[in-house]
Amino acid sequence: MAEYMSAPLVSASEQFAKLPGIGMKTAQKLAYFILNQPIEDVEKFSSEILNARKSVHFCKVCQNFTDSDKCSICNDEKRDKSIICVVEAPKDVSALERAGGFNGVYHVLHGLLSPMDNVGPNDIKIAELVKRLSGDVTEVIMATNPTVEGETTSSYISRMIKPLGIKVTRLAYGLPAGATLEFADDVTLQRALENRNEL
Repeated sequence: MAEYMSAPLVSASEQFAKLPGIGMKTAQKLAYFILNQPIEDVEKFSSEILNARKSVHFCKVCQNFTDSDKCSICNDEKRDKSIICVVEAPKDVSALERAGGFNGVYHVLHGLLSPMDNVGPNDIKIAELVKRLSGDVTEVIMATNPTVEGETTSSYISRMIKPLGIKVTRLAYGLPAGATLEFADDVTLQRALENRNEL
């Protein structure tokens, strides 16, 4: 970092650069922005972040983030508790809820299996999922991303659940709405063909 910058500005920039998707240039912009704000606004900003970190924890049922004992989805009596959609992270729950159309419940793994990164079954919330698989659960939807880690995790959990007589499904992948075949990659086209539907 340039020597003309004061040490506190450098430190603030380095902290912002730890956030996902934030490079050093953007981190410096954010640090300059914060330093130009009234001290009361900065105190409120930091207080709200600290408060969120202290008060938000895992839902005792689905492992999503909540500030209560159970999250609002698990508490909702209208949700179909017999269908569990398994996702990697809380942000995936938000994405599926925004899309609408799913009335079941979720389970958040907080990661994916990745032997290369030394992430095994005990490092993510698989045991908590297995505990939920009582006689009421009829289907588990694997909604992990179509990456090597996502596919590995999906396969591992599927092999654990199938002997229990519970139906295990996987999200269909293929062409996004509005896409053209010409610009689709080979894997996407292959998935689109495999997951085709009858009209």
